[in-house]
Amino acid sequence: MPSEARDPLRVLGLDPGSRTTGWGCVEVDGSRARLLGCGCIEPPEDAPLPRRLAVLAAELAALVERWRPRVAVLEEPFHGVNSRSLIVLAQARGALLATLATREVTIEEYSPAEVKSAVTGNGRAGKDQVARMVAMLLPGAGRLAPDAADALAVALCFAARRPLLRAAAAAMRV
Repeated sequence: MPSEARDPLRVLGLDPGSRTTGWGCVEVDGSRARLLGCGCIEPPEDAPLPRRLAVLAAELAALVERWRPRVAVLEEPFHGVNSRSLIVLAQARGALLATLATREVTIEEYSPAEVKSAVTGNGRAGKDQVARMVAMLLPGAGRLAPDAADALAVALCFAARRPLLRAAAAAMRV
């Protein structure tokens, strides 16, 4: 097995939002994940959207500089009823994606059902159940803000799928 496959991998999970973006950074080593840090980016509520997007981008750039993740993982948007909210969410995601891409961080995305299934075993789990499982899977996480818990769940989803991705890549080389 190549040594790079055994190297710890830093993964930054993001739960995008224009009002609150949750983030969580974990280090994945084999089947283990270790919490490095988590929190929320909260632009000023009364700021116009372009200013909130600029704050998101600047704060994410600082997180990437601090934690140096090789991979960032985002939850794909849930297609809700309110099209205005979906448009604003898409703009927030765009600011985050552009920030990550300019810093050459690999970007992965998973659907909400994939994330819930990977963390709880149930693709329809509620936010409370996801948060409880994240706290159990990451010792020391304690009580998490909902957006930070969601971001960590996305990172854990990537960690759970990583061995499968490696196996599939090895099979393709044969």
